[in-house]
Amino acid sequence: MDWNLAYLWLAIALLLGLSELMSGGLVLLALGVAAALTAGLAALELALPWQLLGMGVFSGLLVPLAVMVIRPRFSPRGVAYGTTGTGVEKHRTYTTLKRDFDGATGIKINGDFYRLRVVETGATELPAGTRVTFKRFDGTTALVSPIPPDSSTTSVSSTPHREQ
Repeated sequence: MDWNLAYLWLAIALLLGLSELMSGGLVLLALGVAAALTAGLAALELALPWQLLGMGVFSGLLVPLAVMVIRPRFSPRGVAYGTTGTGVEKHRTYTTLKRDFDGATGIKINGDFYRLRVVETGATELPAGTRVTFKRFDGTTALVSPIPPDSSTTSVSSTPHREQ
């Protein structure tokens, strides 16, 4: 078996594809596919400058396609990943829950559990099922205010599925 630059491009494609398992953003997978296509150019015995140009063109086409077209299809609807803590959840109503393994009281925002602290009293324990209004984060602690039981505010469930 003679050495060919196509093997190097295939090895790069394999490493990028395996690296995608760590990130999940589909960018490395798109670059891996671009490297595999560039291996095809190397197999056609095109010179290295043409291979690099091909890698650039393939990457320029596949990365935006993966990020803007393919990745949103794998994200659940209604979940804005990367926005937790930016103020998007401010003044929304959540229902408290108790975590199984340590009994901590918290709320789930975008599927992630956050311990809570009541703004007015500093309490960190509330009964499960208590409706609270999210105010802001203090580190990784959700600062909340309890809602009186007779209030008629629309509730957002603390589970990943929101009630409408």
